[in-house]
Amino acid sequence: MNDSRPFAEVIGDPIAHSKSPLIHNFWLKSLGMDADYRLAHVTSDALPAFIAERQENLQWRGCNVTIPHKVAVMDHVCDPGGVKDSIGAMNTIIRQPDGELIGTNTDAAGFFAPISDVNLDGAPVVVIGAGGACRAVLFALARAGVGEVTILNRSPLKAMGLLAKFGLKGNVLALDAALPPAALLVNSSSLGMKGQPALEVDLSPLPDDAIVYDLVYAPLETGLLRAAAARNLATIDGLDMLIGQAAMAFELFFGAPPPSDKDDELRALLTA
Repeated sequence: MNDSRPFAEVIGDPIAHSKSPLIHNFWLKSLGMDADYRLAHVTSDALPAFIAERQENLQWRGCNVTIPHKVAVMDHVCDPGGVKDSIGAMNTIIRQPDGELIGTNTDAAGFFAPISDVNLDGAPVVVIGAGGACRAVLFALARAGVGEVTILNRSPLKAMGLLAKFGLKGNVLALDAALPPAALLVNSSSLGMKGQPALEVDLSPLPDDAIVYDLVYAPLETGLLRAAAARNLATIDGLDMLIGQAAMAFELFFGAPPPSDKDDELRALLTA
């Protein structure tokens, strides 16, 4: 491998499950670009030193940020778009030619893309989890004009703070609480992810026209989505958001949009 090539990467802990390298390297190959996209396992303790080291690397174009760094990384980068005050989490860091690091968030737009044609005006929504991904979800939902939002989370205080931050009316329940009826259920937690505890939830309170959206993509067919399919509920898997947010990050890293005519081929690669 030519180590002088420009490269970007995804950082997190854990990180081995990430499909981001498959996506970005597929696009790079399709466009004939001599660049690379990699995995980097970075613990919370190692994050400051990692960011400082990468900032000095002239070939480093930036990184995507996943669990558990989406909030902590904001302390190490510039925020010209006001992401810290709006969404409150960053999933993309871009290195400028002068070495300045800029943080942004492509998760909100990536999350909303698959449901952009659904009328959620005034609709009740349930969100599981209150981490960095939840912030992007709530940011998007607030702009969609949804009704009451119920968050299921281990820490009620943290979840209530997020509802207030995004100007949403709603409620906070324990993770094992019964679901209220909702038009949309979103799992923004890591529950159900490979290597993580299962997400145990009874979907019977949901109406027949509800949508179940799981941001987890490893495995692609989670227990939550299997349960939703068994009820013939509409489902959206984590690849939709993953590909959507990746497309925006790719252009920021490599200066070109990904090819728009290869989505089916990419999805087949990711689900092989």
